[in-house]
Amino acid sequence: MTDIVDELKWRGLFAQSTDEDALRKALADGPVTFYCGFDPTAASLHVGHLVQVLTMRRLQQAGLKPLALVGGATGQIGDPRPTAERTLNDPETIAAWVRRLRGQIEPFLTFEGPNAATMVNNLDWTAGMSAIEFLRDIGKHFRVNKMLTKDSVARRLESQEGISYTEFSYQLLQGMDFLELYRRYGCTLQQGGSDQWGNLTAGIDLIHRLEPDAAVHALATPLMVKADGTKFGKSESGAVWLDPEMTTPYAFYQFWLNVDDRDISTYMRILSFKSREELEELEKLTEERPQARSAQRSLAEELTTLVHGGAQCAAVIAASKALFGQGELGELDEATLTAALSEVPHARVAELGPVVDLLVEVGLSASKSAARRTVKEGGAYVNNAKVTDGESAPAHEELLHGRWLVLRRGKKNLAAVEVAAG
Repeated sequence: MTDIVDELKWRGLFAQSTDEDALRKALADGPVTFYCGFDPTAASLHVGHLVQVLTMRRLQQAGLKPLALVGGATGQIGDPRPTAERTLNDPETIAAWVRRLRGQIEPFLTFEGPNAATMVNNLDWTAGMSAIEFLRDIGKHFRVNKMLTKDSVARRLESQEGISYTEFSYQLLQGMDFLELYRRYGCTLQQGGSDQWGNLTAGIDLIHRLEPDAAVHALATPLMVKADGTKFGKSESGAVWLDPEMTTPYAFYQFWLNVDDRDISTYMRILSFKSREELEELEKLTEERPQARSAQRSLAEELTTLVHGGAQCAAVIAASKALFGQGELGELDEATLTAALSEVPHARVAELGPVVDLLVEVGLSASKSAARRTVKEGGAYVNNAKVTDGESAPAHEELLHGRWLVLRRGKKNLAAVEVAAG
């Protein structure tokens, strides 16, 4: 298990720890139980959470025993954001989201064997605790002057809005989580993002006050930031969710396929389970032939399979190829085709007009004359068939699943027309 520290470092997953030498010794001495927490602040995890979920998977594969905490209690409070207070959701909504997040995390972990994972919920040890008990048993051991130095708190104190006592107390709750998991499961390691470092160390400080002989550790992974300075996990349409109803498998696949060449090496090392040799070969291919996007395709396929399953990944790849003339559009099921076309420019029409009009309608041509020129030059396609007469209208029988036409200008410019029903 000591090799896992070196592996994490090579992959760029080791930002900081409380005491690296002590952590290495703990790993060498025997099985270590660790935990990572996820708050249900939305109905789904997003790709940013994959860093922690997949690190948990990696640590379990190295022999550590994971506790995956979905915070039914902390989710009702909210970790302080840098700019403004969170909107509080009602307990029923939080409970529903807890169930959804648990269902998303569980497939990544193994729940059998000597280091079987366990799902936990911090509402189990907070629901029956009174405010007086919390202040006496937990709050007594925190020092306000130290709490004020936490990055998330300090930034909010400098803002016009300030910070409520509710969010200020979040670190007490997360600290209590580590204490409870130490007492209930023998958990001695907490894993999280480096932006959580203040909360991670709050738990260690609390345990040291109440359990002076305990040897506990914290391990933080770095925050992922895009090379262009924008936030990782965001696409043009917003957050990229793990729930297929919120972000389709096709859009999920395309997100990874479109990763900037400057970022792909970092993303592969952090998120892929391929060997060093395989990753280094993909990095070499990116340098030599970036236009092939070999690394992006590899990561997109691996992560789409992990999150959505092999069958969905195969359907997405088939759709990607078919849209660009490398497969049969008619063989795609309606859900996959609809998801794919929702990611390209499209227009909704009541009836089908001439192809030149449709090319203008969807934005593939700036004018009818430009559309006619595209047709004349052999660069216009409807459902992958080259258009020879731009003034004719496609037949209703050509509609895919009775509603879609795929239009293409040249090799790469795609759009779609949806015919309104009835």
